[in-house]
Amino acid sequence: MSLPTARLPDRNHPLPLWAQVLDDLRRRLADGEFAECFPTDKDLVEEYGVSRHTVRDAVRRLQDEGVLERERGRGSFVKPIEVEQSVGTLYSLFRTIEDQGYEQRSRVLHAGRVVDELVAAELKVAPRTKLVHLRRLRLADHVPVAVDELWLAPEVGSPLLGVDLAHAAVYEEIERLGGQRPTAGTERILPDLPTTEERVLLDIPARQAVFRIERWTELHCVPFEYRRTVVRGDRYSFVTRWSGGSLTAPKFAAQAAER
Repeated sequence: MSLPTARLPDRNHPLPLWAQVLDDLRRRLADGEFAECFPTDKDLVEEYGVSRHTVRDAVRRLQDEGVLERERGRGSFVKPIEVEQSVGTLYSLFRTIEDQGYEQRSRVLHAGRVVDELVAAELKVAPRTKLVHLRRLRLADHVPVAVDELWLAPEVGSPLLGVDLAHAAVYEEIERLGGQRPTAGTERILPDLPTTEERVLLDIPARQAVFRIERWTELHCVPFEYRRTVVRGDRYSFVTRWSGGSLTAPKFAAQAAER
């Protein structure tokens, strides 16, 4: 376990002590310091040099925010980030994360133009077309949850290359810049194990399952986007809701996987 990195509160500061302790605990949580366990009230009293009442005020607010879970007799635990995604509609990972109360950030791994004949075939453009390619590590409250990669035809995607993609929703930016948005799409979700690079980016063990999501969207029957996303299986769940109506049989596809 790493050594504590508490920043002692300033008793001459206009902010009350509990607020200073709270701000510092948020900082330490964002740095991943409490991944193994959260300190006891007694530990925090010693680290910050404040009263137990001050510590409890700060910790209670973390509980109210949904960051901590407290169990009688066992102490406090950091609540793991879990993103729930409804299926059956076109969704934005950016909006899914933000709407569930997490801060969405992206680390841009690549943003530029590429030639990829296989992807060009998916988008039904000429094989040597310079496609716009975006690859980002998606984070929720600083925790990596997905590696997201997409390709767009140049007339659709080129304006995105001038946008700060660290905190942006691609569909919203495309609509803002060009007035276009996908009107339909298809998505395939498969369980898998991560590659070495994906495991490092997502900060997960080698045998931790992931979801591989392949998406095709279109604009009035014309290919709009091709996307591949790898999502952590321990942080993400897909949910379908329905009411009434008739039952339909699921479709199963046999697929050979080359490793």
